Amino acid sequence: MRTFASLLMAVALLTLPAPGRAAGKVSDGVVRIGVLTDMTGFYSDLAGPGSVLAVKMAVADFGGKVLGKPIDVISADHQNKADIASNTARKWFDENQVDVVADLVNSGTALAVMPVAAEKKRITLLSGPATTAITGEKCTPYNVHYTYNNWALANGTGREVVKNGGKTWFFITADYVFGKSLEADTAKVVVESGGKVLGSVRHPQSTSDFSSYLLQAQASGAQVVGMANAGADTINTIKQAAEFGLTPKQTLAGLLVFISDVHSLGLAAAKNMYLTTAFYWDRNDATRAWSKRFQSLPGNEKKAMPTMVQAGLYSAVTHYLQAVKAAGTDGADAVIAKMKAAPVNDFFAKGKIGPDGLFRHDMYLVQVKTPEQSKYPWDYYRIVKTIPAAEAFPSVEAQACPLAVKK
Repeated sequence: MRTFASLLMAVALLTLPAPGRAAGKVSDGVVRIGVLTDMTGFYSDLAGPGSVLAVKMAVADFGGKVLGKPIDVISADHQNKADIASNTARKWFDENQVDVVADLVNSGTALAVMPVAAEKKRITLLSGPATTAITGEKCTPYNVHYTYNNWALANGTGREVVKNGGKTWFFITADYVFGKSLEADTAKVVVESGGKVLGSVRHPQSTSDFSSYLLQAQASGAQVVGMANAGADTINTIKQAAEFGLTPKQTLAGLLVFISDVHSLGLAAAKNMYLTTAFYWDRNDATRAWSKRFQSLPGNEKKAMPTMVQAGLYSAVTHYLQAVKAAGTDGADAVIAKMKAAPVNDFFAKGKIGPDGLFRHDMYLVQVKTPEQSKYPWDYYRIVKTIPAAEAFPSVEAQACPLAVKK
């Protein structure tokens, strides 16, 4: 009997959770990642299918499982509409048991989904949006703003252009939360750096005819025309500016420009433009190795090099999965705590996620090469300056996220 009792005790001990894993739990037996992005619209080249590919690449590189459970990736097109984004996210949380929503390119869609995720205690990983409100007055406990924000873009490009003699500015601005925020942040930097803003004009998203806006910019006499827009809108602004004769008389400042935009424009049109980026594929051996793998994968039909949004998503999802493993659960509270506690150190960036949810890391001021300077495909940028994380992003205090303010 004593032997039998000892055997029962041994079996009981073996079935107890291991120390530190008592809370170990994966909801529904799957860690599910939802990539909510612009699949077909004017941000589809800089995010879209490439964002989905980057997330799947991160999952595959992680081994396809975490805590012994499979990792599933689903995706949807938010069509750059806040209501579609929030409704899709709510359905994902309620019906598909999605644990984390990634990308959300477009600030309007991000701000629509963040409160839904907070209500459901699910994590959002933002790579495409830019407005500073995301980790400022609109911050939530379960959000990470990963790749860049308007403050970083404004301080990188705006300050350098003023320093190089571009003292007077006129803005052509996308008429929604991202564009307005980018214009405001850049205008502040221009004035603080000794420059002057002569005016601005706003256009709807996905505009095909920029003639009236460019004529107003031309009439202002400003030395610099700041483009507070993105994607196809930026491409069309640059193309039509050349047609209207703005350049080279006036300098164009790309406040949010992606390598996909430069590729679409061609170096003859984009040459010498300054811009700020979080990532460049040709920066070092590690960025080249990862980017060439991304370029060669099935699903990358255009064989494009990754944008900073796509590279940032790979890094963000990898960091998330590492946090799930460290926490022993996919529960949002435990995972977000691990994400903020552990530093990021990979090919994309080195840095740490602050209490406001903003990932602070180095940014890069680059200048687009001329056709003569480019030696091989996608050889588009010359890195002018590395902007340290402490200078590239606003402080926690400056962001004034209510969750991070010390009481």
